[in-house]
Amino acid sequence: MFKLSAIFSAAAISGFMFMNPVNGNAQTVQKVSGGKAGETGIAYNLPNTAIDITIETEFTVKKPGELYKYARRYFNISDPITKESASATVKSVVISTHGVSAPDQAYLLDFKAGKAPFMMLDPSGFPLAVNTENLYEPNKPEMPVAVPAAPTALEGQAARQALSEEIMQSQSTAKRAELVAAQIFALRQSRNDLITGQADQMPPDGKAMELILNTINAQEAALMAMFTGTTQTWTNVNTISYTPDGTRDIETRRVIARVSPTQGLVATDDLSGVPVYLSLNVTERPEMPVNAKGQVIEIPKDGFIYNIPGKVNVNVSFDNRTLADETIDMAQYGIKYGLKPNVFIDKKSPAYVTFDPATGAIIELGNVAQ
Repeated sequence: MFKLSAIFSAAAISGFMFMNPVNGNAQTVQKVSGGKAGETGIAYNLPNTAIDITIETEFTVKKPGELYKYARRYFNISDPITKESASATVKSVVISTHGVSAPDQAYLLDFKAGKAPFMMLDPSGFPLAVNTENLYEPNKPEMPVAVPAAPTALEGQAARQALSEEIMQSQSTAKRAELVAAQIFALRQSRNDLITGQADQMPPDGKAMELILNTINAQEAALMAMFTGTTQTWTNVNTISYTPDGTRDIETRRVIARVSPTQGLVATDDLSGVPVYLSLNVTERPEMPVNAKGQVIEIPKDGFIYNIPGKVNVNVSFDNRTLADETIDMAQYGIKYGLKPNVFIDKKSPAYVTFDPATGAIIELGNVAQ
């Protein structure tokens, strides 16, 4: 059996992180308040957006049956499997995003002592909400599930039941082929007799009939596989995470992984695999807001900084096929703006705000119910 692995060397996948599967951060969201003695501010940092590319890889292994040379003679089969082979292809790709901490974007939401809101922080330190514990939960795409290889017809109990002692003891391949073919024809005759009601002993009921027919079919399939060969298929699911630096508007055909028929997903420099390409194209970069005169509205002094993300088209291709093409929001292709901090401590109507954890963008801004 071919051994599968998905090993990425750090040097070979610079800029990428391999995960299997994608898991949410197991740490707990933090509720942080300022206003304590000597602590009038809440420290936080903004996120960058990481792209998660979940790849469903399908593997196929074909093996010849020991009697493949006699397939045409006994069954007029002209295309039996004649040699062992392995192949792999990318069956599907799912694109999703998550936020990663940007340590170089650290800020402080500062207030007078005793007048501070509370903030819900991601374990990495970026804000999820202010003055509310109702966090935004983005819709998660449906992810593929790995499907293990099913046993071949020759690996089940039916194969052992179908092989007579004479077949197993035969030392001649030609004789074995003759005996196996005779057994197949006998099974077919038995099935026909049951279906037409001509069997010497008919099953007592429909359930017994179904059981017997299923057994005959399984034994026939096992014996036929000795002539035609077997094909085994299964899938693996892996996720690669990539965080662009946001400096380039276009990244064309970057190799994010390779697919090897015997090793699965391999490193980008492993030429035994066919490349999986990622292309990025920035389609929209936001601009600073302006007033009625067209003048840029400056960020409020000591403002609570947040992200206004840009839009990026993400394309994933393999073997000259586009497997995913989506436009997503990404923090590092946008701009930063700010809210006046005093809106959160207004005595009559303090504000609350929730953020997208993948981009740091405002999802909802409103007043706390009094």
